[in-house]
Amino acid sequence: MIDSTYDVIVVGARCAGSPLAMLLARRGYRTLLVDRATFPSDTVSTHVIHPPGVAALQRWGLLDQVTATGCPPVGRYSFDFGPVTLAGAPGTSDSPYAYAPRRTFLDKILLDAAGAAGAEIREDFVVEEVLVEDGKVTGIRGAGGVTERARVVVGADGRNSVVAKAVGAAAYEDVPPLTVGYYSYWSNLPTDTFEAYSRPGRGWAVCPTNDDLTLVIGGWPHAELVEHRDNVEETLMAAFASAPAFLERIRGAKREEKLVGSSVPNYFRVPFGEGWALVGDAGYSRDFITAQGITDAFLDAEELAQSLDETLSGRVPYAQALGDYQTRRDARAMPVYQMTLGIASLQPPDEQMIGLVSGIAGKQPAMDAFARLNSGVTSPAEFFAPENVGRLLAS
Repeated sequence: MIDSTYDVIVVGARCAGSPLAMLLARRGYRTLLVDRATFPSDTVSTHVIHPPGVAALQRWGLLDQVTATGCPPVGRYSFDFGPVTLAGAPGTSDSPYAYAPRRTFLDKILLDAAGAAGAEIREDFVVEEVLVEDGKVTGIRGAGGVTERARVVVGADGRNSVVAKAVGAAAYEDVPPLTVGYYSYWSNLPTDTFEAYSRPGRGWAVCPTNDDLTLVIGGWPHAELVEHRDNVEETLMAAFASAPAFLERIRGAKREEKLVGSSVPNYFRVPFGEGWALVGDAGYSRDFITAQGITDAFLDAEELAQSLDETLSGRVPYAQALGDYQTRRDARAMPVYQMTLGIASLQPPDEQMIGLVSGIAGKQPAMDAFARLNSGVTSPAEFFAPENVGRLLAS
């Protein structure tokens, strides 16, 4: 390792970068956290945190700060397939709730926690160059020629990561965007449930957030992006009409903010190399339809912090420690990634899925298990194992 001002520079200070910087600083590492944004500020995001992500906030001592924003807990998920609706509890006894805090609140809490842990923070810092010497990343250069060096530079700067681009991080299991989604916030649309609606070629979700507002996001195939780009609200309302009870509810509500849209590519990137690593969406991205982004970012940050600690302390060689990080990340995320791709196709369920959903409807333990699958508590491999499916259908 070269002599550097910092042990780690983290580029990007939102849901992956700030937790990573916090965890490294708590371990005593000299950490610099930079972001082109200033905080608090919003960003395009569905901002649901499933119970495994909430458990991470609890481990970090930050959950009370999130709940203090007034964001309500969500202890029930429902899945409306048209003929059948399943509803169950998504969490565990230790972490029973999901939350959907606005990013203006959440990201500021995470950033401040990194600062309180001892990380140096520079907002409004644009990285213009990633420094490479003899094939090894050694630092960053910002506007005005400000140069900082570190033993490791981490890209936590999202899908358009400057770090990933600079090092040419290879992608695998990559799939182009499958859906396009638009969301906004409504008043007078009360709910205490994460509601998901699935129809052929359409899907939408509903979740309570801060200030007595409710997040509503709807989507359709990416191939229809141009067709509906100029009539988004009409397209959403046409989809809602396939669930008459929900259509009546939202007609009585008021949209308080503009509609915001996005499409998301799907990929894994090799997340490390000489002197660099990737975390969060910089390292892998999945369609927003399963709302796993923030939870994945939190768990990814914990795993990378563990591996960086192992190598920066000298206990484990760099390639081994970071290779283990990639292995753990992929083992955890790949099954949910593949499930997400299937859901994002917005195709009618096959006969096997229809039989499963119909067979567990009304059976509360089985519906709870289905909710835990979709919240990320239970892996798809475990849930869809034949012996487990048999137990659910017999429950």
